Amino acid sequence: MCRNIRTLHNFEPQATSDEVNAAALQYVRKIAGTTKPSQANQEAFDTAVDEIAHVTQHLLDALVTNAPPKNREVEAEKRRARYVARA
Repeated sequence: MCRNIRTLHNFEPQATSDEVNAAALQYVRKIAGTTKPSQANQEAFDTAVDEIAHVTQHLLDALVTNAPPKNREVEAEKRRARYVARA
């Protein structure tokens, strides 16, 4: 999985629409192999991002868990520690 796509499930507070859209954008960029599509492909690119964000939100709304919600700050600190360890 692309390192820029973050887990969005089971956080308190829940993932925002901006986070869902950012994940969808990263996914489409990865699949398309480009960060900026040509003008000829812009509409298809934007449509894909919108549709994937929509489906992702439905998925997040439908998922259930018995685990306690994760803390965003704690998870961010874990990511930073992994980054430092890789460097």
